[in-house]
Amino acid sequence: MTTAYITHPDCLRHEMGPGHPECPERLVAVNEQMRAAGLLDELRCLEAPLAEAEDLARVHKSSYVDLIFENAPAEGYVRLDPDTAMNPHSLAAARRAAGAGLLGVDEVMSGRAANAFCAVRPCGHHATRGRSMGFCIFNNIGVAAAYALERAGLERVAVIDFDVHHGNGTEDMFSAPEWQDRVLMASFFQHPFYPYSGTEDPAPNMVNVPLAAGSGGAAARKAVEQEWLPALDAFKPQLLLISAGFDAHREDLLGGLALVEDDYVWITRELMELAARHSERRIVSMLEGGYNLSALGRSAVAHVKALAEL
Repeated sequence: MTTAYITHPDCLRHEMGPGHPECPERLVAVNEQMRAAGLLDELRCLEAPLAEAEDLARVHKSSYVDLIFENAPAEGYVRLDPDTAMNPHSLAAARRAAGAGLLGVDEVMSGRAANAFCAVRPCGHHATRGRSMGFCIFNNIGVAAAYALERAGLERVAVIDFDVHHGNGTEDMFSAPEWQDRVLMASFFQHPFYPYSGTEDPAPNMVNVPLAAGSGGAAARKAVEQEWLPALDAFKPQLLLISAGFDAHREDLLGGLALVEDDYVWITRELMELAARHSERRIVSMLEGGYNLSALGRSAVAHVKALAEL
């Protein structure tokens, strides 16, 4: 079986104004590095569908979903929060980004692909049940997790997040009691750092490992070996979902951690071994942050090569 590579041109049309770090060039860099590495000839390349309002409402408040749909601008920008805005193409891009995760789940559950990488934007892990924040409109990984549990018939899924920022939106969703036996979230992140969360009395299904600024691959690997893997093995997830942010790279100046490509390869391989033990190798990975274009492209290629065992 192969690795599915899921993206859509609509994700290039969302932009939030001149100079914004979450820009279309991020996805261009990922796609160009994939093409230069010859990966697009090796992968199962698919276009992301549009997530429907009912898909989004599994984890978001219906009132919030309605607000986003109703306030999508016909021209110019609508600002959702100090960091996040919509242009006339943003609603389609956000629906494609969430829809990519739905298709990824379908691909791995059907056996058409062993795993999937969703090269999409806007990112998602800061979006809470009822608000946008941190460049995120809909919580793509949360939408995929709920879909896997409620439509694919799974009982347990794990969300792994190695973005430099804590995935506060994902934690907001799945800390609720009704999710705690069904979703385990494991993450490391720089702390103290935006969004200044993840350390205050987390729910029992949250495995949060804060890392000090300057921490590199050794600290990240220790977090995986000593904190993540024991909890994940005990939980026995039937599907792994990865919030794959590459802004913990040492060249990414929006963060302050010091990972390199080899660290992302090592983490990916550890997660693949975990998936082989518990989830019939099923993994869906979704792009989150990463703002140094060269480091982002190289890290995404390293991650996908590891997923595809190339």
